Amino acid sequence: MADERRATARNLDSDEPVDAPTGKPGSRGSPAASGAPLALDGLIHERARLGIVSALSVNDRLAFTELRQVLDITDGNLSAHARKLEDAGYIECQKSFAGRVPHTEYSLTALGKSRLAEYLAHMEALIRMTREG
Repeated sequence: MADERRATARNLDSDEPVDAPTGKPGSRGSPAASGAPLALDGLIHERARLGIVSALSVNDRLAFTELRQVLDITDGNLSAHARKLEDAGYIECQKSFAGRVPHTEYSLTALGKSRLAEYLAHMEALIRMTREG
């Protein structure tokens, strides 16, 4: 059981999709359309990254400092998680200077919106399956 928990934790920290019922790496795709097992986007499933994409889904743009305050995480954590999302094309980062002070803003891309919608649909399906028993 402990090995299974460790494996699941490793999967959630990775960028791979994670099969919701088993916690094992899976594949993306609509469960409703394909009848395949639910696969959660491992990149979004991590708490800080889910917070980032969720916050950006209801705001056109957020500054680094605003995201840090909303999520209550350190500069380093926000930077690292935002970079993973940016590398995957889920968010865009725009850097500028106000005088000599750096200003970083993030926005959700079309791909990020799509992946978040898929993730939420998978979570809703999982919740329905759980309630139906």
